[in-house]
Formats: sequence, structure tokens, C-alpha cells
Amino acid sequence: MPVIGTDKSPFLGKGKWQVFTGYRFQRSDRHFVGKVEQKNRLSEGTEVLNNIHLMDFGATYSFNDRYSMTIGLPLLIADRSQRAAGTRFTTETNGIGDLSVTGRTWLGNPSTHSQQNISVGFGMKFPTGEPGNTDTFITANGPQVRTVDQSIQAGDGGYGFIVDMMAFKRIKRSTVTLAGTYLFNPRDTNGVRTFRNRPSEAIMSVSDQYLLRLGASYPIFPEHGFSLTMAGRWEGVPARDLIGKSNGFRRPGYAVSLEPGFVLSRGGDTIGFSVPFAVSRNRTRSVPDILDGRHGDAAFADYIILIGYSHRF
Repeated sequence: MPVIGTDKSPFLGKGKWQVFTGYRFQRSDRHFVGKVEQKNRLSEGTEVLNNIHLMDFGATYSFNDRYSMTIGLPLLIADRSQRAAGTRFTTETNGIGDLSVTGRTWLGNPSTHSQQNISVGFGMKFPTGEPGNTDTFITANGPQVRTVDQSIQAGDGGYGFIVDMMAFKRIKRSTVTLAGTYLFNPRDTNGVRTFRNRPSEAIMSVSDQYLLRLGASYPIFPEHGFSLTMAGRWEGVPARDLIGKSNGFRRPGYAVSLEPGFVLSRGGDTIGFSVPFAVSRNRTRSVPDILDGRHGDAAFADYIILIGYSHRF
């Protein structure tokens, strides 16, 4: 996505490149059923603890002032601690995620819409990540090799379609931004076993995902390219995909967060840092939940750490 948050222009220009890397960390251990936190999980020591380290690597090439193409590839390093058979054990996974290629265009001509504009993008996600990584689990029947939980799998096993948008408007010294991304995953299930007890959750689902962010930035030290940022963030997984069926195991739900941070831009380099703090979490019912007349839970994080770096040339 274009760089917004400092006095730097979001428009790359003809024949220009922008390479970027991002890092996301979250520790999920707060269990929710709907919007109700299951506080007993922590007091009983039965909570699941996920540590997610997700790195993104990519590059954008600008064909002209309006049209660009971005390619991105994530790398996941994750572990999951849980209790079973009277003991706590950890499973781990790491590997590349699903490759994405997205084309974007500015709806307004940058030469006449430099103070406000809208970018729209359309792309495709390729199943380059492994959806069935395995590790050793402790069970009542002894150690067994099984597929690790869906929450720490590197890929989802499906081709997907990406639609995104970003709009900005400069108001005096401030910049207001609105950005959204929706990942369509038409595939129903990916054939990977979950080893869960319920037949309706025996195979992993390939789910849609979404993110919506509304924020603003204000330059505190414009001569040094330093701005403070604040945003509201809504991200999650729907219970039903917009295209295709939604069977199999998934943990639908969403988190709403407040995201303070800063952006530092010097020359062709930009660094961003933010920490979204959850203000609302909701584990909604999945299709198997509805069919079986129950409501599963999910572990959410209290906060996320986001770090990004980009370089233009």
C-alpha cells in the first residue's frame, strides 16, 4: 500500500520501486465465547497460548503515476502451548505463507488530486504456504504426530482473490486515511485433518479474512519526517464466506482495536510502529457450531505489535 502518515507523497512515480518488510507479533491467551471472556481458563491454567511472529517481504513497481503492482510473501514462526492428558506441551511451526500479487490504481489523477485520492486494488493469493504442518502432541494414548492447530498453520491451502482500497485526505497539517482489505477464499475445505472430536470439524475450512482501518496522522517534527498516528482497526474472519461454502473447522470472529503509533520518514526510507490494543473481541458461531447447536471459543490477544520498513528508489 502507498506510504501515508508523513509529508512524503503517496505516489511513487513512473518506473519507481518500493521494497518493504513488516513484522507482526501477537500473544493470544484470552478466551472468548461470543463477547464473553472465559476467565476461568486463566485461573484453571487450561488456557491456550499462541505466540505468532509474522514477517512480510515484498516489492511494489509503479508503471506510471497511477498504476502499480505489488508482490508479497509472508514468513511465519509460531508456537502453541496447551494442556492435555494432565500436562502442558508446545507445538511449533514455521515456513513461508501464501504469496499474493496485487495491482492497484489511483482513481484520481495524482497531478490534480495530490491532497485527496482513492486507490483500489485487485489481486490473487496463491497457496504457497503449507496448510498441514505437523508436530508431536501429548495425548492420553501417548505422543502422537498430528497436524498443528489451524491458528499456527503457514498457509490455508486455497487460491484466493484480494480486493482492497485506500483513501486519504489532507486537512491542514493532518492526514486522514481509510483502508480496507477483503480476502475471498472460494475453496470450502482443504483436506487437512484437525483431529478434533466433532465430525463437522474434522477437516480445516478455508476462510475469508478482512481488515478495515480508519486513522489520522499529525506531523510533530515535520523537518525530521516524524508523525504521530492514531487509528481504529477492525479485523477478523467471517462465519460464512462471500463466495462458496463454509464447512469444516474455523474460528470466526473479530477484534476491534485502537492503534496508536508513529511514522518516521527520511529520504527514501520510512519506518512505522504501532500497537493496536483490543477494545472488543467476539468469537462468533461457525457453520458447524450452528449445525451442532453449540458455540466454540477462541483465544484473542490483548495487543499486537506492528513494525514496518520501506525504501523507495
